[in-house]
Amino acid sequence: MKLVPLLKPFLVLLITFGFTIFFVRLIEPTNQSPPKNSEAMARSFILWLHGLGDSGPANEPIKGLFTSPQFKNTKWSFPSAPSKPVTCNYGSVMPSWFDIHELPVSDSSPKDESDLLKAVKNVHAMIDKEIEAGTNPNNVFVCGFSQGGALTLASVLLYPKTLGGGAVFSGWVPFNASILEQQTPEAKKTPILWSHGMADKTVLFEAGQAGPPFLERAGMTCEFKAYPGLAHSINNEELKNLESWIKTRLQSNS
Repeated sequence: MKLVPLLKPFLVLLITFGFTIFFVRLIEPTNQSPPKNSEAMARSFILWLHGLGDSGPANEPIKGLFTSPQFKNTKWSFPSAPSKPVTCNYGSVMPSWFDIHELPVSDSSPKDESDLLKAVKNVHAMIDKEIEAGTNPNNVFVCGFSQGGALTLASVLLYPKTLGGGAVFSGWVPFNASILEQQTPEAKKTPILWSHGMADKTVLFEAGQAGPPFLERAGMTCEFKAYPGLAHSINNEELKNLESWIKTRLQSNS
């Protein structure tokens, strides 16, 4: 499937910022914001990676939904991707973790592994910093939407230690199977939660469906949840499920 050339760049931005506006309206700020903690005292760490053209701060309302006591000592991080030319938008410069060659993304879309691995290295540096500050790796969770979901998957699979988990929302497998040769036995133990809307026309549902079999062949566990009628977005139900999923995996600091 191909988008109309003149509309494609605008659709990408519309999709991304529409997602952000959706969140701002969906999640009202609460008076029970988690208290700020020093990095050394953080019991758990959640890293959120946004989608193409978006920004980290625009996604911060997500943490307002996590009101359970288990998250009172959680440190959240919402980094922003660097601005760079994106091939699927005819070289237009926008926030992007790595290059995307075509939209919609399908199971057979081209993969730019060299650019992806540069982004993975940066994510690993963020995780390393938090673990060095005292957070148990089993309490580190990487989550991401769309392009951020694809980066989440790559970052978790290639991180040398077992993490608490990786959560992919409307993402895809952004690399070939050969990249798994770099995976450690510890990385295979990190669980994956994968959520995808069945009406997604930007990252096709088939791209999401290809994830669990790929992970199973890699010797990993993946919980896949399909959402009928959901387009390229993320909803309240998905986030509440994420909250429950993380709660069951949180461990006491060592």
